[in-house]
Amino acid sequence: MTRVKRGNVARKRRNKILKLAKGFRGSHSTLFRTANQQVMKALRNAYRDRKKRKRDFRRLWITRINAAARQHGMSYSQLIGNLKKANIQLNRKMLAQMAVLDPNSFSKVAELASHAKGSR
Repeated sequence: MTRVKRGNVARKRRNKILKLAKGFRGSHSTLFRTANQQVMKALRNAYRDRKKRKRDFRRLWITRINAAARQHGMSYSQLIGNLKKANIQLNRKMLAQMAVLDPNSFSKVAELASHAKGSR
């Protein structure tokens, strides 16, 4: 059996990992073995946090909507429930944007929602 040196393939594989590790601190970006461990960890974290980012933004929107709703004399859950009764279909992202950037239009939406209490 002839000997296989793997020179080109192995170097390409190592360089691919080291390229991904660019910007890591210390030997994490220069030594292959530690760089490989850190790249695997970074990719794991990136996968997890892509899912987490969606949860974090929803929490932020809900917090902002709640703060704006309380200025209009109702809680977040009352506002959302009344919006559903009034058949106003605005998602939480848009409601939060309105609460921060356009408080006048948010107050109109809150007013419509408060009038919808009795319906259904």
